Amino acid sequence: MEFDGIDCMTSSDVIDDDDDDELHHRHNQLASLLKSHSNNGSSNSIVPSAAQSSTTSVHELLECPVCTNSMYPPIHQCHNGHTLCSTCKTRVHNRCPTCRQELGDIRCLALEKVAESLELPCKYTSLGCPEIFPYYSKLKHEALCNFRPYNCPYAGSECAVVGGIPFLVAHLRDDHKVDMHSGCTFNHRYVKSNPREVENATWMLTVFHCYGQYFCLHFEAFQLGMAPVYMAFLRFMGDEVEARNYSYSLEVGGNGRKLIWEGTPRSIRDSHRKVRDSHDGLIIQRNMALFFSGGDRKELKLRVTGRIWKEQQNPEGGACIPNLCS
Repeated sequence: MEFDGIDCMTSSDVIDDDDDDELHHRHNQLASLLKSHSNNGSSNSIVPSAAQSSTTSVHELLECPVCTNSMYPPIHQCHNGHTLCSTCKTRVHNRCPTCRQELGDIRCLALEKVAESLELPCKYTSLGCPEIFPYYSKLKHEALCNFRPYNCPYAGSECAVVGGIPFLVAHLRDDHKVDMHSGCTFNHRYVKSNPREVENATWMLTVFHCYGQYFCLHFEAFQLGMAPVYMAFLRFMGDEVEARNYSYSLEVGGNGRKLIWEGTPRSIRDSHRKVRDSHDGLIIQRNMALFFSGGDRKELKLRVTGRIWKEQQNPEGGACIPNLCS
């Protein structure tokens, strides 16, 4: 890849001493990187063959001075050669954040070329991801990386905590005080006075530990169109691929009637609202729920039972057979 004729730096009528020193330093960094890349010939990446200090310099050059995130094309620069990302260009009202000169529409093509040549590890390496990607493919991967942190699955508030599964389990137990249970069967009773006055409500989350995994049982009331309903569903604390290894059933009834739901738990990658809005769970119309509750229908008294099992592959027929938890 040739860089002849590409110059990231442009002249300016006024450059103070501090800007001049910084500009000279960044220019030398970029020139050194371009020379290193050119000497590598047909090499696809300058990182494996460059010294650690060169890699650090690359990251410094590609870091936006405003948001400190990595820059991706188009990478903008002012007349004094200071660079910033396209998102921050609009945020600074077309003024360079370093020298306050007006920004034009100058792109730093040489720096974009340097970035194009890089291969970098996923930012979730410390969480176990072994992948290395071209610089411009890295962001796309990281948005879907299986090792990226999970959002807190608690539905009672907009909790901003993220982390791995063991961390979130401790967070749910210690900070949200959720009910924690061991075993693959459950029997829960949900009670609410004056249920006809409740249009939206969320009951306390319950977490189950079985097969060495964690599952979240949700129960809430909301409007489905014009009809008030109750809904129960299960989410798996792990990714979607793992979630498909499990199945669950929910049952609710009373007065000689019952409803049964059977399905696959959704991953907590999907928010509880997304699962609820997709109606992927046991849905009970309010009138039916009050019928199950018995009495004068002035108080909700629902008993929801269920179980979780793991699907096993039949080695002969290829079909899945349930492995029931004892």
